[in-house]
Amino acid sequence: MRQTFTKDERLTRKYLIGLLYKEGSSFFIHPFRVTWLIREISSPQPVQVLIAIPKQNYKKSVARNLLKRRIREAYRKNKYILYEVLERRHLVMILGITYVAKEIVSSTVVHEKIILLLRRLKEENAETAG
Repeated sequence: MRQTFTKDERLTRKYLIGLLYKEGSSFFIHPFRVTWLIREISSPQPVQVLIAIPKQNYKKSVARNLLKRRIREAYRKNKYILYEVLERRHLVMILGITYVAKEIVSSTVVHEKIILLLRRLKEENAETAG
């Protein structure tokens, strides 16, 4: 699997974003709130991701962009954890990752936490779909 993060993998449709936060399940792994929803939509990718950093917590765009870059990089390198289960079961997931901490954490912490949340999503989907 190629370690890329293409436009097809980004969640951009307003309808799907609204549906994600309205009907999706969520859990919390500090510093992230993860919201996810399994849908039967046609998508070239098994996961579409939305990365959100609230402007309320970080007024300066420099900080928001730094955090988004770190999250995207960690997700890009570890998305295979989640893709294996979804591709095997022919499912499509809509995923929202919201950074909720008040302080900026290091890249290694972001990387570790992204791995944890992807493993948790994999376990939850293995239980529900299997």
